[in-house]
Parts: sequence; C-alpha cells; structure tokens
Amino acid sequence: MSTGRLTIDLDAVVANWRTLDGMTNCKTAAVVKADAYGVGAENVSKALFKAGARKFFVAVAEEAVVLREALGPGPEISVFSGHMRGDTDLIRELNLTPMLNSVEQMTQHFETLPGHSFGIQIDTGMNRLGMEPQEWGAVADLVLAQGPKLVMSHLSCADEPDHPMNPHQLDVFKQLTDGINVPRSLAATGGILLGPDYHFDLTRPGIGLYGGLPFEQATPVIELELPVVQIRDVAEGEVVGYGNSWQAERPSRVATVSGGYADGIFRMLSDKATLYHGDKPCPLIGRVSMDLLTIDVTDLSEDPERLTLIGPQQSLDTLAAKAGTIGYEVLTQLGARYNRRTYGK
Repeated sequence: MSTGRLTIDLDAVVANWRTLDGMTNCKTAAVVKADAYGVGAENVSKALFKAGARKFFVAVAEEAVVLREALGPGPEISVFSGHMRGDTDLIRELNLTPMLNSVEQMTQHFETLPGHSFGIQIDTGMNRLGMEPQEWGAVADLVLAQGPKLVMSHLSCADEPDHPMNPHQLDVFKQLTDGINVPRSLAATGGILLGPDYHFDLTRPGIGLYGGLPFEQATPVIELELPVVQIRDVAEGEVVGYGNSWQAERPSRVATVSGGYADGIFRMLSDKATLYHGDKPCPLIGRVSMDLLTIDVTDLSEDPERLTLIGPQQSLDTLAAKAGTIGYEVLTQLGARYNRRTYGK
C-alpha cells in the first residue's frame, strides 16, 4: 500500500514570516516548537535563518537539539518551559535561553548556571506559565540586575480581536514592565495582528508561519494527497465500512484511499470530510479507520489515482472546522507515514 504525499512549501513559510515581520517595527522571532508545528523543524529553521530570523523558540529543551545542529552556534534559541530539573547540561551545552517561569526556576538557574543567559515569563492572566505579578514584584530587582535577555508574557485570546482580555493583559504587562531596560515581548501571531500596541521589542509568530488562522492572509504551506488503493462498485442498499455506518442510496462507485487516524486524519471526520479530485468534491463516506478512508467518487468522469485532503480546494482550517478542532491540532498530528516532499529555500 502506498502512502499519502505531504508537500511542504518552505518558500511559503518564509513568505509568511516576512509578511508578519513587515507588520511591525521590531524584531521578529520564529516559533518552531513541536517539530515546527509538524512541518519539520530542521528544514523550517534553516529556511528562516537564511531569510533573516535570528531568534527561535521551542517548547522544551530537548527540541533545541535539532535546531542547534541545523543552525550552528549563532542564533538565540529560547525555551518556553524554562529551566526544568535535568535540563541544566543541555541548556549549557546548547547555549539555550530558558524563559524562567517561577521563583523555583529562577533559583535553579542562578545556582546551577550562574551568568548564563535567561529570560523571564510573566503571567498576565492566562494562568498557565509565568511568574505571577506578586512573585515578579518580589524578585524583579534581583532578576533585572542579572541581565535577562527578554521579559515576555502570552495572550490568551489574541485570536479574538475584540475580546476584552486582550487590552486587560496588555495593561497588566505594561504595569509590570514599563520602565525596565530589557527587551519585551507579548505578541505571537494573533498579537501581531492586534496592532503596534502589542508588538513591543520582539514578536513570536507560530501558527501564522505555517499557513493557519488567525493569519488570514497567510500563504498555504502544506498540501496533502492520498493515493487510491482500490475502486469498487457498490449497489443500492449495500453498506460501506465499520458498523455499516453508510448505506448506498443509489448505485455508487467507492474509492478506498490510503490514510486514516494513524496518519492524523481524525475519526471525528467520519461522514463529514470532503476530498477533491481537481475541483470536484468527493465526500468521505462511512468511518475513518486506522489506515483507510472510503470516498464516494460516483460523480467523477474518471477514476482518480489520488485525492486531495488539504490543498487549494480545502484549507487546513476548513478541514479542522469539520473535525471540531483548530489548524494547530491538524498540523501537529500529521502522521509519520506520509511521503514528505519539501521544496523551497
């Protein structure tokens, strides 16, 4: 059985980074955590470095190994999860910049790696990561005397431009950091789109680099095509797939396609998704199984060899909406079995 073909356009990633960078008057980093949102951190980071990116963010220290090997010693690589116990050697060896999230992490970092670079993350209301305002107030003078590379926070509702949480977090961040002589960062992709009040000294686009919302002007980065394994005629009244969940209401032609939930195609898409042959829609019928999908191709004038799940006809976020999720999840769940074709920078 042949596998699906996942095409990744690095030129599109670079174009998206440059467009987002052009929306600000500050420095623009790149978030390449989770293997660059499933797209491939090594290739993405190399392409963005060539384009001018000099600061990168990962979620955990282990993710930085691939980046440092790909980029060499020059670029700054920051770690959102901060300095966890057991990370000390890796932080030192790879020259990483942990974003310290608590007094405990601060103590751990200062005691084990005195003089090593670090940043600070402050919680401004999301209650996920970062020092709480009272903690920051208690240690700010001590921390600032050690010369942090960055002080940052993260917006919880930036994908909703009119949400009152956005100006609230902006106000809290300014109250906590105005007047400090350290670069500041508040905006990821959604924050960039909120406008210059949110940009400060550094922005950290993630999903927008990879073609996802809320960056509506993004250039699509991926295309996913699935090969047809077999095509059969199904008589009116016959059933297809597990649980007899689809029954033919007319004589039908059904294509069995290589791809399933083992490849990141959610079972939730059963009887909901559409694949395409050129511009012609072909509904997914019956249940998504581990390795296979069944597609109604009755209305096509020819038998297809491949069908497109993500591409010009159906965006990443359109497919995500049908699954009741978001583009982030679709991207990061793309399976390891795909034949990946990467082109561009």
